[in-house]
Amino acid sequence: MSDSLDRFSKISQLKEPVLKKLCEVLDRSSSKGWRKLGQIAGSERRFKVSSEDIEMCSLKVLELEGSPSRMLLRLMGERGCTTGHLMDYLQTLGNSEAVQCLKPSALQILIQPQSVALIAGHNLRLSCHAVGKSPVQYQWFKSKEEVPNSFSPDLLISPVHPKDTGFYICRVNSGDAFEFSQWAQVDVLNLSMSHVGQSYHSVEGRLKLVIQPQSQRLHVGETLQLECGAMGRPIPRYQWHRNGVPIPNATKRKLTILHLMQDHHGRYRCEISSSTERMWTNEVDVVQFNRMGSPPPPPPPTATDKVALLIGNLSYKNHPQLKAPMVDVYDLTNLLRQLNFKVVSLLDLTESEMRNAVDEFLLLLHKGVYGLLYYAGHGYENYGNSFMVPVDAPNPYRSANCLCVQSILKLMQEKETGLNVFLLDMCRKRNIHDETTPNIVLRVTANIVFGYATCQDAEAFELSSSGFTNGVFVKFLKKRLLDDEKITVVLDRVAEDMGQFDATKGKQALEIRSSLSERRALTDPILPGDSADLAHAHSRQWAKAHDLPESMSLNFDCGAQIKLGFAAEFSNVLVIYTHIIKKPEDMSFCQAHDLDVDPKEMNRETPEETGIYLLSSSLPQHCLYTRLSSLQKLREELVFTVCLQGTFSAMDNDPVHWTKSINIGKPLIARLDLHRAMRRNSCLQTCMMPHSPSHSPCHSPGPEHHLQLHHVLHQAQDYNPHERLQGAVGSCGDSHCENLSQCNYEPIPSIPIEASDDINELQTVFINSLQLQQQ
Repeated sequence: MSDSLDRFSKISQLKEPVLKKLCEVLDRSSSKGWRKLGQIAGSERRFKVSSEDIEMCSLKVLELEGSPSRMLLRLMGERGCTTGHLMDYLQTLGNSEAVQCLKPSALQILIQPQSVALIAGHNLRLSCHAVGKSPVQYQWFKSKEEVPNSFSPDLLISPVHPKDTGFYICRVNSGDAFEFSQWAQVDVLNLSMSHVGQSYHSVEGRLKLVIQPQSQRLHVGETLQLECGAMGRPIPRYQWHRNGVPIPNATKRKLTILHLMQDHHGRYRCEISSSTERMWTNEVDVVQFNRMGSPPPPPPPTATDKVALLIGNLSYKNHPQLKAPMVDVYDLTNLLRQLNFKVVSLLDLTESEMRNAVDEFLLLLHKGVYGLLYYAGHGYENYGNSFMVPVDAPNPYRSANCLCVQSILKLMQEKETGLNVFLLDMCRKRNIHDETTPNIVLRVTANIVFGYATCQDAEAFELSSSGFTNGVFVKFLKKRLLDDEKITVVLDRVAEDMGQFDATKGKQALEIRSSLSERRALTDPILPGDSADLAHAHSRQWAKAHDLPESMSLNFDCGAQIKLGFAAEFSNVLVIYTHIIKKPEDMSFCQAHDLDVDPKEMNRETPEETGIYLLSSSLPQHCLYTRLSSLQKLREELVFTVCLQGTFSAMDNDPVHWTKSINIGKPLIARLDLHRAMRRNSCLQTCMMPHSPSHSPCHSPGPEHHLQLHHVLHQAQDYNPHERLQGAVGSCGDSHCENLSQCNYEPIPSIPIEASDDINELQTVFINSLQLQQQ
C-alpha cells in the first residue's frame, strides 16, 4: 500500500487475504499479539478499546474458527481506526511479521475465488483478479490438474454438473513474480425429489437449504445414510448432531454409518453454517429394530445449560435476624457447582436488588435450560402464591414490598426452560396484613418442581447451636442433592429424612409440588442445543458476575514486596488477604494493612476474626484478612490504600510509612449494577401487585454514595463462632418458634473455593518470607 493513499483507508477496507494473514499472525503471538495491540490502542483513548472489549474478544476462542484479532480489528475499524493508525500501532508493538502483512508486494491478488455450493444445471463462476508491475496472466487448476482453456480472471462452467465438484485454485503470474490464490471448494448438489425439502433463506439471505434429511427405520447391522444440503457463497459448513450432541468427524453433507448399532438410534439433524449465519435441518428419527422387532428405549433427558440463583437474607432491618441462610447458600453453591450449574449466590438483598438479581437470572435462561431458584429468609404464602421478603421490607410488609415466586415462574416459562426448580426455605404462614389476590396465569407445562421447606400455613426453623450450622431443610437436602435420581425422588428422600428428625417432628415437614412428567435430574448432562451462540453470550454475562481481581504484587521504594490475593465467599462477598513476601534485610519490623479500613474492625490476623468462617480452612495462613460484603451496592470502582509500616535499626526503630492506592474495579456482582432501580422491568411488571405500582417506598433509590471499604463491612462483628445462636428463629417475622437447642452443631466441611492465585504456591512463598524475616 502507498503511505500517501492507503494510510487514510479504514481497517474494514483491508482485503480478506491481508486481514486473514494479519489475524493469524496476531492470534498465535502471545507477547506481541492482539491483546497487547488492544492495550496499545486503548492507551491513547482515541478508539476507546476498554478491558471489557478485550474480554469480549478473548471469548472468540470459544467459537468455531473464532479469531480474537479479527474481533479487535473490527471494533477498531468501527471506531474510525485507519490502516495508518494500525501500522503505527503494529510498529509500536514490535511485531515485524504483522507489519509485513500491511506492506505492498510486486503482485497482489485483489479478488480471491470464493467457495460455493450450487445446484446442478446452474452456472458456476469463480473469479480471481490481480494487479502487478507487469501484465498479469492466469491459469486455473482443479486439484492438481489444469483446467483446459482457463486463462482469464473468471472461470465459467455452464451448466455445472456433479462431476465438477472439487477444489479449484488460480495461479497468477506477473513477470518473475507469481502467486496462488486461495483454494475454492465447489459443491454441486444433485437434487432428487425425495430429498428436496422446503427451501428458505436465512436472515442474511445467503444460505438456502435445498436438501432435507429423511427419517429412517432400519435393523441393527444395516447402513444408515442421511443427506442434507444448502446452496450459498461461501460454501456452508456441516456438523451432524444426534440427540443434541455433535457427532465426532461428521462434518460432511452426507452422514454414513456402515454397521448400525443399538446406540445409534435417536434424533438426527445437521447444523449448517457459514462465517456469518447458521441454520438447522429438520430433526429426523432413526429408529432401529432388533431381531425381535422392538425399538430401543428413548435417550435420557439433557439440559442445554444449568443455571441457579441462590438468595439468603439474614440482616433484616425491621424483622428478626437470621443465621442459617448464609451457611445454607454457601453449601448449596458448592454442591450445585459440582453438578455443573452456573451459580449466583447472594446475601442480604433489598427489594430492588432482588428484582434486578432475578432479572439477571432470567437473562441466563433460554430454551432447554434447567433453572433453579433457592431462597432462604423471611417469607409468607397467600392464596397459593409464595412471597420472598427483602431485607428492607417494612413492618408489616405486603406483596408490594416482596417478590412473588409464581411471577418469576411465569417469566421462566416464557424462556421455554427444560426444568424449573424452586427450593423455598421460608415460612408459609398467611400474611394477615396482605389481602391481595394476584392473578398470575401460568402455562401448563410438565417441568415444574416446588420443594417447600415446610407445609402450607406452617413455619420453617433454624437450629440453635454453639456454632454455624444449616437450617433444617438444607441439613438433609445437602446429603441427597448429588444423587443421580429424578429431582422429585431426591426431594421425597429428603422429606423422609426430615420426618425422622426428632427436633422438628410434628413441627416442620417438606412439601413437594410437581408437574414433572419426565425423569429429569439435576445430574443430567449439558448438551447445547440450537442456541449455542446465545449460550456463549449468557456464559459471558455469568462470568462478569464472578470475575475476581487478579492477584497482584506491590513493590515499595524501601525494597519490600506485598502480595494481595482475592477469593469469593459469595457472589457479593469478597475476601482480600494481604501478606509480605519480601522485606529489606536491614528492616527490623514490617507490617501492612488497608489504610481505608479501621484496623480494629478489619485487617485481622485470622479469617475467623474478620467473619470469614466458611472459607477459613481454605485460605492461606499468616495473612491479614478483610471481608467485603454487599458488593451489589458498589456504585463506582473499588479503590483502597495499602499502607506499609516498617522500622529500621539504623533509624532508632522510628516507624516509616509507605502507601499505594489500589483500584480493583468492580469485583464480582458489582459489575452488574444491581443497585440501579429496575432497569428492564421484566421482573417488576409481573411481581408488583395491582394495588401498589412502583411507588413502593422500598423502590425509591437511596442517596447516591460511593462505597468505601468500611461501608461493606457491617456484618463482620455479627459472625462470632463462640456466640450461641439465638434460639430457633422461624422465617416468619410475626410468629414465635420453639427453641431447638438440643440440636448438635455439625462442622462445616472444607470446600474448594474460587481464588485468584494458587493457594499452595502462595503458602510456599509466604513460608520462605517468614524464613527471610527471621534472619
